[in-house]
Amino acid sequence: MSNLIKSSHVMTLEELRKLRWNNQYIPQHEETDGEETSEPVEEGPDADTISLRDQILSDAMSTAETRISEAADECEKLLEDAHAQIEVWWLEKRNEDEAIKEKHQEEGHQQGYQSGVMQAQQEVRAEWEHNLEEASTILKDAYRTREQIIQEAEPFIVELSCSIAEKIIGKQLSLEPEMVLDIITRTLSRRREQGEITLCVSPANLSFVQAAREELNATIDSQAELVIIPDSSVKDEGCVIRSMFGSIDARIDTQLSEIKRELLLIAHQSIEERGQTNDAD
Repeated sequence: MSNLIKSSHVMTLEELRKLRWNNQYIPQHEETDGEETSEPVEEGPDADTISLRDQILSDAMSTAETRISEAADECEKLLEDAHAQIEVWWLEKRNEDEAIKEKHQEEGHQQGYQSGVMQAQQEVRAEWEHNLEEASTILKDAYRTREQIIQEAEPFIVELSCSIAEKIIGKQLSLEPEMVLDIITRTLSRRREQGEITLCVSPANLSFVQAAREELNATIDSQAELVIIPDSSVKDEGCVIRSMFGSIDARIDTQLSEIKRELLLIAHQSIEERGQTNDAD
């Protein structure tokens, strides 16, 4: 969508690169009396899937950095305008003060002049204090506006980046169907076990995948039986592989959802930390 924005209110790419993926899909095996039994568990993506994740994340970070940089530039302009208004106001007040002094010198006697000067000084001082307070409020409002823009932009950037990445990946896979087989083949190669292995694919890709059964059989153990079935839960060019030892979720939308979840978590943590910093100030 590590902190996207720290005290400078702008997140750096270096900080985003601190994102780490938890291996939430590694099968867990329980041993009882020397025999291995297990419940179906999720196994993490292979190196190629991780590489694909990293590329998606890199694109998302680049988009996020651009949007946040634009927001920061807009806020800097607000601050510059505020400073310019203050400078103009000071110049006008100095000119008014000089005019007041000259007026009293020309129109009043010495006593009236002194009295007028004192009154003018008091009025000027009071107005200066009021305008200084007003200038301080303008600056604070500008900083608050900047913070609000960034906070509102973070979740939007995460959603936008993941949506763009999903469309790009889907288009690329549709243009190069052999990439679909490559994803499935590499995922199947991680199942070096005997028995029945069920390959769940999108109904739209069932015929295409079945046509490559011979190639897919070559990636599994010779004693294993490959069963290819359509699965409505697989809505993209990925797959889900199930066996007696667990399952591997290689669906594209699953990987993108995990990336989005991690980025939104980072954005939320960033907002909380900035809030604590502002409270301390």
